[in-house]
Amino acid sequence: MNEALLYEKLEGKKVRCFLCNHHCLIEPNKTGLCGVRINKEGLLYTLVYGKVIAENVDPIEKKPLYHFLPGSYSYSIATVGCNFQCSFCQNFEISQYSRFYPGGIPGKKVTPEEIVKQALATNSQSISYTYTEPTIYFEFALDCAKLAVTKGIKNVFVSNGYMTKEALDLISPYLQGINVDLKSFKEDFYLRICKAKLKPVLENLKYLKKIGIWVEITTLIIPQLNDSEEELREIARFIRDELGPETPWHISRFYPQFRMLDKPRTPVETLERAYEIGKSEGLYFVYVGNVPGHDKENTYCPKCGALLIERYGFSVLQNRLRNSACPDCGFQIAGVWN
Repeated sequence: MNEALLYEKLEGKKVRCFLCNHHCLIEPNKTGLCGVRINKEGLLYTLVYGKVIAENVDPIEKKPLYHFLPGSYSYSIATVGCNFQCSFCQNFEISQYSRFYPGGIPGKKVTPEEIVKQALATNSQSISYTYTEPTIYFEFALDCAKLAVTKGIKNVFVSNGYMTKEALDLISPYLQGINVDLKSFKEDFYLRICKAKLKPVLENLKYLKKIGIWVEITTLIIPQLNDSEEELREIARFIRDELGPETPWHISRFYPQFRMLDKPRTPVETLERAYEIGKSEGLYFVYVGNVPGHDKENTYCPKCGALLIERYGFSVLQNRLRNSACPDCGFQIAGVWN
């Protein structure tokens, strides 16, 4: 076990964890809500350092990141565990593993050097910390990220956005991009469905923008839960006003998963309505996801309307950007292109 970062020691050998906004008070021999940080004799340890449960080479578009090295590959890793308990999680077998099987932490033992070596060997231009919540394996992600940048590899989080600002300050010199799930704009949704709070996510999104990390947003649209026009407009306005209209918003189709099998998959018409809401509120880039072949997964110039990046699913069919700009009118397109 490796000693954890971002915690304080308290009386009675208790500890307070400051890795995420749960701020767990952890008794001796107990874990935090994530299930993968344990208090041993007044010291906090991470149980998942280097214990990788998933490794894949993915298109960066799968994260989804559409304005971050389009058409490139990202070496993608995860450990078990999560600090949320979303009832619709598509990776629940690994994200909720420590709740299903307390005390057991599966995974292949690897080092940061081995992860970076594999990223180089697979011609991956980035490493994505994804599938589960990267915050809960923060120490390992941080060590990998530090090494990756020395080899010219960028780093990406796919996250629920619940980490503390202290964690963001530690990782920010090595983190170039993040996709944050903004699951709803209702506090009640976060409390009931995710066992978390909305406000820290909103505050972190603003902070990420402030410290210069490239941000894209994903909202999984779930019928009857977060698909009202009012809520979708609230999300779009928050993105426009707090993050900037150039921030991509990915509207993703829900499929029944885990404990949420009673909801139907999202009608395509609902996604298209959300797209129109985002555009009507002034967002430059709104994308429809989980509907392969939909024409609203392409990137168009906000100024002249020219097709800039054509996609099919996770594949880039053409990329017409020239020096980060529209070749027809010269409008600069925000993103990480080099």
